[in-house]
Amino acid sequence: MFKCASFFAGVGGIDYGFEKTGAFKTVYANEIDLYPAKTFELNYNIKVDVRDIHDVRSDEIPDFDIMLAGFPCQAFSIAGYRKGFEDEKGRGELFFELTRILEDKKPRMALFENVKNLVGHDNGNTFRVICEQLDILGYKYSYQVLNAMTYGNVAQNRERIYIVAFRDERDYERFHWPLSIPLKKTVRDIIDFDSKVDEKYYYTPGKYKGDIYNALVEAMKDDNIEDPAIYQWRRKYVRKNQSRVVPTLTANQGEGGHNVCLVKTKYGIRKMTPRECFNTQGFTKDFKLPSNMSDARLYKQAGNSVCVSVIYRIAKEMVKAVNVD
Repeated sequence: MFKCASFFAGVGGIDYGFEKTGAFKTVYANEIDLYPAKTFELNYNIKVDVRDIHDVRSDEIPDFDIMLAGFPCQAFSIAGYRKGFEDEKGRGELFFELTRILEDKKPRMALFENVKNLVGHDNGNTFRVICEQLDILGYKYSYQVLNAMTYGNVAQNRERIYIVAFRDERDYERFHWPLSIPLKKTVRDIIDFDSKVDEKYYYTPGKYKGDIYNALVEAMKDDNIEDPAIYQWRRKYVRKNQSRVVPTLTANQGEGGHNVCLVKTKYGIRKMTPRECFNTQGFTKDFKLPSNMSDARLYKQAGNSVCVSVIYRIAKEMVKAVNVD
């Protein structure tokens, strides 16, 4: 069993994908946000270290075989104004805390996840610095941008970059990225179109500012409930997702306004529930959500997480690379 140490762990989405292989076990997790840390602890039998990573000494972390890190993406995304390592909140610089721990602990493997914009940020300089750091530490690495639709069999259009690193060149040479697979699942596999959910998720006249409700009714009037589409409210207009998959989930998915995914059922027009958002990330029904936490926090946790079915497929390939007789 390979031991995992998880950083910027969130609710444990990366860990979830790795543990599903049966070959990995998370022994340490660090997450500064107390709310996703609570969700993590509900699903894993470990206590999350909620300190700032700057305050975590390497000798306080148990030995581990693989570092897992979906390090903060705001500094590298369009939403974060593309500030990269110069981000005033220190989020780009947090990557250097990971390299500090890598240097001290020397795990056999590492997996990093981030937004796909990482490669092109600052004309490639940000990504070059990341690669240089791994080179300095002696890690061999490879990266790919994978979409949840084509690599995770999940009906969500979500592209993310994944970086896999190995200390041993032979492990690196044996690693192969998973191949694309057909998308066989639909939005019906993640959204319950047939049951009535809590009234709070439905749009009704006057519930939100502006004329959102009437605009939604007009945009969705020709929708076929038997073959449902996904819609988004985009500030001033309603957008129909022609691909019939869920657009990339965001941390503000639960808010009543911009960019929220909407569906039409026989019970009315509504937004997705938090559980449906976790379904959209590939979490299975056995993943527990806190009952005493607000929907807004759960929406944020789902949007900030990863597509666990993509992670699972990468993890299986990493096992193949290092499990050699």
